[in-house]
Amino acid sequence: MTISEKAAYVKGLLDGKDLDMTKPECQVISAVVDLLFDVTKRLTDVEETTIAISDELDEIEEDLDAIEDYILDEEDEDYEDDEDEDDDWDGWNDDDEEGFDFGDEDSIIYEVECACGERVAFDEETLEAGSMTCPNCGELLEFTLEDDEDEE
Repeated sequence: MTISEKAAYVKGLLDGKDLDMTKPECQVISAVVDLLFDVTKRLTDVEETTIAISDELDEIEEDLDAIEDYILDEEDEDYEDDEDEDDDWDGWNDDDEEGFDFGDEDSIIYEVECACGERVAFDEETLEAGSMTCPNCGELLEFTLEDDEDEE
């Protein structure tokens, strides 16, 4: 028996008995049964809503899985294309310095190739200091910070 059926049964019992509704205890019992019936109705509504929401979430999850599969398939194709392009790659850029910006002014990273062939990365603070030691061979690497205005 469901909770709704049980509440209806109790209400039927109350209605089927020949109770004197002028007595306070009978009025209390009647009020409690009415409250039980109302709570049962609300609970049933909540259960139905929960089931509907769960069904919709399942559909959304299926849609997201399909989108994820689609995106991953595209990334796999892009990766295969990148592998073909990598075959044509002929090494590092021959520039002495290369700056990378990771979206934050403090995070610009520069690279320089040492005479030993090691590519050494350093930040602006090291660049301003003017030199650093190659971690591979120990040679002193010196930098000059040139401004476009100074050249003119």
